[in-house]
Amino acid sequence: MSKEEIRRIVEGYEASGMTRRAYCEKHGIRMTTLDYWRRMYQSKPKLVRVKVQPAETGAGFILVLANGRRIESSWSFADPELSRLIRVAESA
Repeated sequence: MSKEEIRRIVEGYEASGMTRRAYCEKHGIRMTTLDYWRRMYQSKPKLVRVKVQPAETGAGFILVLANGRRIESSWSFADPELSRLIRVAESA
């Protein structure tokens, strides 16, 4: 089974609202296999798309995460520091 197929099965289970047993019977897989695949995908950090917008005051920035959260700052960052801040925000 390909990684894409495994990912679809895991995401399908999460969205199904079914019990593990029922979902596994429907798809012909063992519950231990589903559990292993879920752990495999849950242990990986999820990246989120971010958009950096200049602050309205002209100094600093507003970092808007894909989930709608905003980080606003009047600090100014050198490019490497801002890049590091974005990587940290994406990993949260």
